[in-house]
Amino acid sequence: MEQKIKETLTTIFRAGLRAVDPGEAVRRHVALAGGRLRVGESFYPLERFRRIIVTGAGKGTAPMAQALEEILGDRLTTGWIIVKYGHGLPLKKIRVMEAGHPVPDEAGLIAIKYILGQLRKSHHEDLVLCAFSGGGSALTPAPLPPLNFSEKQHATQLLLECGASIDELNALRKHISAVKGGRLAEIAYPATVVSLLLSDVIGDRLDVIASGPTAPDPSTYGEVQGIIARYGLGERLPPRVRELITQGVQGLLPETPKPGNLVFRQVQNLIIGSNTLALAAAQEAAARLGWDARIISATLSGEAATVAGDLARQALEVKETLAPGRKVCLISGGETTVTVRGSGRGGRNTELALAFALAIGGVPNINLLSGGTDGSDGPTDAAGALADGQTVARAGARGLDPRHYLADNDSYSFFQQLGDLLITGPTGTNVMDMQLILIEG
Repeated sequence: MEQKIKETLTTIFRAGLRAVDPGEAVRRHVALAGGRLRVGESFYPLERFRRIIVTGAGKGTAPMAQALEEILGDRLTTGWIIVKYGHGLPLKKIRVMEAGHPVPDEAGLIAIKYILGQLRKSHHEDLVLCAFSGGGSALTPAPLPPLNFSEKQHATQLLLECGASIDELNALRKHISAVKGGRLAEIAYPATVVSLLLSDVIGDRLDVIASGPTAPDPSTYGEVQGIIARYGLGERLPPRVRELITQGVQGLLPETPKPGNLVFRQVQNLIIGSNTLALAAAQEAAARLGWDARIISATLSGEAATVAGDLARQALEVKETLAPGRKVCLISGGETTVTVRGSGRGGRNTELALAFALAIGGVPNINLLSGGTDGSDGPTDAAGALADGQTVARAGARGLDPRHYLADNDSYSFFQQLGDLLITGPTGTNVMDMQLILIEG
């Protein structure tokens, strides 16, 4: 890919990231004036509260917490947050704990156990400010008794590997968790709870962001049982996970808190950033650079390779209609999935880019960037990758077979050898993924 095109794509991508900077999002929605804390359109007189606490989890939570420290100053009592390894920031009163994502680990278990222990001491004169962003679910792996950590971790990993949607994954997580699906609000009750949410889910549903720790949960044990059957996981799940789900279906265990539950009477959930905002900023940046910028979807989902084929078809159709000199930028966002069948390294964005390169063949003047807004694509250090009509040919010249790498889910290694990985490092935000396609006539 030409260096100039690479620079254009990364410039547009970074414009989208700036629009969803978590700290700035907090500052836009939260302010302290005249002894009252404004959160969105709600006001909280601070004389009502004996303590003000900040907690939360997610890949973008540290800058959110940093902004809250700045806004509250000496009025902040204490706080505890959990972030992905490498995503922490130095804070004054709020303790930062790092843990594993996307697969939960022991550090996350220790951290969330500590936070839940502190929240159980909550009083009706406490104000608990929660900062949740994408990744918050995996970073809070508190198993519902009698499950242990390894059983919950194994169940989560099985669902991740089989290509389940984020809704399906979260339904399971909520029902084997002591914190998700409204259970954090239940634990913090009778405190006043305000959750600031950086959405990384399609549709910005409160019950799905970070698995909805402070939101009513509409899913049921019965739905979870159906998901397990759909993916043929029944015999592969740990026996005690299967038993817990069965007991829940039979009504022998309490459901997650539902709409109308008393614990939500003093809970405010506010979305302060989303993928839609990032796409709009990318569109503005592309237009400033002289491209006819069009947002074609903010709800991409499904298998990454299948979505790549759909995007390639749209790009080819646009290319056929363009007069010489015309330039179009197609912009999309969402979150695809990958069903792991191989043994290679990669994530949904590098897999999408590789499948896109194969789909457009040798067609010139079509260039793609697919990247995770958090700066990480699956278990790799890349945010995603860049591809164009010459990607397959350049690979062949190096003796690389793109179809082999795709079949082995080894898209990271493929683009690493071509020098076309998108490396940003941790961005401090997380609002799903973004795809940018530059097309010239």
